[in-house]
Amino acid sequence: MTNPRQLAFIALRDVHKGAYADVALDRVLQKVNLADCDRRLLTELVYGSVRRQRTLDTLIDQLAKKKSHQQPQDLRTILHLGFYQLRYQERIPPSAAVNTTVQLAKENGFSGLTGFVNGLLRQYLRKAGGQGSRGAEEKNSFLLPHSPLPYFDSLQLPENPVERLGILHSFPDWIIQVWLEQLGLAQTEQLCEWMNQSPTIDLRINPLRTSIEEVEAALQSAGILVRRIPHLPQALRLIGNSGSIQKIPGFKEGWWTVQDSSAQLVSHLLDPQPGEVVIDACAAPGGKTTHIAELMADKGKIWACDRTPSRLRKLQENSQRLNLQSIQICTGDSRHFNQFQNTADRVLLDAPCSGLGTMHRHADARWRQTPESVRELSDLQKELLTHTSTFVKAGGVLVYATCTLHPAENEEVISAFLAKSPDWQIESPNSVEVPASAYSTPQGWFKVWPHRQDMDGFFMVRLRKTNNSE
Repeated sequence: MTNPRQLAFIALRDVHKGAYADVALDRVLQKVNLADCDRRLLTELVYGSVRRQRTLDTLIDQLAKKKSHQQPQDLRTILHLGFYQLRYQERIPPSAAVNTTVQLAKENGFSGLTGFVNGLLRQYLRKAGGQGSRGAEEKNSFLLPHSPLPYFDSLQLPENPVERLGILHSFPDWIIQVWLEQLGLAQTEQLCEWMNQSPTIDLRINPLRTSIEEVEAALQSAGILVRRIPHLPQALRLIGNSGSIQKIPGFKEGWWTVQDSSAQLVSHLLDPQPGEVVIDACAAPGGKTTHIAELMADKGKIWACDRTPSRLRKLQENSQRLNLQSIQICTGDSRHFNQFQNTADRVLLDAPCSGLGTMHRHADARWRQTPESVRELSDLQKELLTHTSTFVKAGGVLVYATCTLHPAENEEVISAFLAKSPDWQIESPNSVEVPASAYSTPQGWFKVWPHRQDMDGFFMVRLRKTNNSE
């Protein structure tokens, strides 16, 4: 089978049964040998349909007699695929989007409902002026007049700003609320739009094996476009389609690894030095661990701790490919380790979090997380920080980092820790000459907002142990 729309339907059916979107997509891709263009279409349809789920459901709610949740699940999935193509895929002619969706219905047990599918999609097209409504988000923006709604869009939106943004950009209301409280209306909308873009791929050059100039030249020779990223000496961003990661020059030789630019900032903030003892308390799958080893010139000892053996195996594979020797694996929950007390010059706590800063990469994260799960993660983060801080020697450094933009997992965790830890203090951004300094805040922590810096959302803070609390 090589029909990308049918394959997308199969993957989405798994997602709606509980599978992670990337796992479901990978499962399908491994069974077929697709041309690059079909592979890209399949990936776009799966991630896009998951990402835009709330908007697509709202279209069904407003156009069909039965609400989206009342439709048979497989039919709802087929309608998602049809509406996604009509609304968001400029390169697919509306007629092709309608006809292929009707065909999907016919081939997947809904031959008696092909008229319904055809009628619903064409009803949408009529209301949207015949061309779908590509760009409708921009026209319905808060930044432009939005009442009455533009004639060419059939999506009816409420006036309430939280619901309006949530439906238009397809996020749960609670996430919109969290962002509005921090950013206000205009910037929240910009952040929503950024999070719905397809993610970029950044490489981190391994300076122990090569130079950034050498990698640039090798990629240029292979016809792969890249650009450097401000403030990050090891980072290159791929521009356009580069094909399979494993086939990019330098992969087998360990010249580079894939790591988002925001994540690269974290290890620079830690600023590990050759010969030190460093503990990475939640290390897997190891992007930051291997970066620490590179920054230490692979001299010293790095304890990479994690409770998930399968993810630690990924770390070991990457260490071997990058030819790094200084990393020692320690399997288990860092909250229960007592052997590291007062042993580390530096500790990195890249804490488990809701991932709300990386939702463009993880299409289903917005639907998996809830206010309750954030509260549970916040409690876990506080436990981890309290215990892993005991690993640090007097005068040593701990960097706390997350890839979320929720204050309950960031500022509130740090404030609670400092309130009961008089021997710890935030190291002011002015005293740290590292790439992350460009993202410092008046409070002393570092925050990356995706719509401002064009990279994953991150929070990080550098803490120093001021005296020996034994």
